[in-house]
Amino acid sequence: MHAHLDCLPCFVRQALDAARLATTDESLHEEIVREVMRTAAACDLSVPSPVTMGGVYRMVRERSANPDPYREVKERFNRGALQMKPALRKIIDDSYSPIETAVRLAVAGNIIDPVVNAHVDLSYVAEAVTHALDAPLPSGAVDEFLSAVQRAGTILYLGDNAGEIVFDTLLVELLPKEKITFVVKGSPVINDVTMLDAESTGMTGLVPVIDNGSDIPGTALEFCSPAFRDRFARTDLIISKGQGNFESLSDVDGNIFFLFKAKCLVMTKFLHCPEGTVFVSHTTALTPHR
Repeated sequence: MHAHLDCLPCFVRQALDAARLATTDESLHEEIVREVMRTAAACDLSVPSPVTMGGVYRMVRERSANPDPYREVKERFNRGALQMKPALRKIIDDSYSPIETAVRLAVAGNIIDPVVNAHVDLSYVAEAVTHALDAPLPSGAVDEFLSAVQRAGTILYLGDNAGEIVFDTLLVELLPKEKITFVVKGSPVINDVTMLDAESTGMTGLVPVIDNGSDIPGTALEFCSPAFRDRFARTDLIISKGQGNFESLSDVDGNIFFLFKAKCLVMTKFLHCPEGTVFVSHTTALTPHR
């Protein structure tokens, strides 16, 4: 999925948000924003936006000498989601279809994204949970997802954001764990999950966890490590969480199931859907919108 004109001001806004988290030096904030404006003016819109943003966040980290500007934000959402976990597990246990409820909650966790929504907090997450439990899904979507899981011998589960990973653990607990390897980023970028987040939320105690060798806020295979690309190519099923992973993988051939919410104008235009639409969709189901 290529970038759009609407992505350009978003690049600048995200860079300023990250710069303010990385340092209190206002003169450096201005330098970073001006450099990102030059980058945005010259960027290739045929490239997925996560690739451009990977370079932007890399520059912010280097200029500010802060290797992980979102570390405190990530820890806060991990702690908050862990506090919610017992109540979420009870919702699953009490539901008519625990696996469908766990899938819906995993998608609900995708709202934990302060990059798209700077005002997101745990009360907002609670509203997202309610919405995800009632949101319409295409007929048979969850059954198709479970059928793909059952047929697969090996599964890569591509993680997305901190906090959201706690919701992912609830789904992974109900899937055949012996098939699953969870994937995190190779180094910090925005609030995307790293190995540290997988360890602190208990994911490493459930399934093997590997990193993709990349600092792109998605899964742009050309920027991932050779070992990860080989693993990706040999895996029977990819479970892809989040909008950034969708943006970077929507044109990749493979057996991919996307679980995410459409959270911005560009995405809603691309998928011809209202903002907040819940997707549990195989690659082929989304092909007509490419």
